[in-house]
Amino acid sequence: MEPQPAYNHVHQETVQRVNEIMPGEEELFDLAELFKVFGDSTRIRILYVLFESDMCVCGIAELLGMTQSAISHQLAVLKKAKLVRYRREGKTIFYSLSDDHVRTILDQGMEHIEE
Repeated sequence: MEPQPAYNHVHQETVQRVNEIMPGEEELFDLAELFKVFGDSTRIRILYVLFESDMCVCGIAELLGMTQSAISHQLAVLKKAKLVRYRREGKTIFYSLSDDHVRTILDQGMEHIEE
């Protein structure tokens, strides 16, 4: 049996207060999964493109110098994470940011790294 770690001075009231407001394990897991999506620079680039304009896969691919297949794969990840949405106009599908939260997340991240 492993020995229990020794804590010099536990502030029980603080521990209890924080424990009461701590999100549940499932919420924390979902949040970690969301942040993993932001861990790829190609996906970040796509999100920045969509800040400026709704675009189709071929437009994004040309702008970023990538294949349509690679862009489609990354868009699928972004859709699954509910960061982008799409609409169909005839045979063309246009992608856009899901909501202003996406911009806020990236703006806050950029602000943090620029400090």
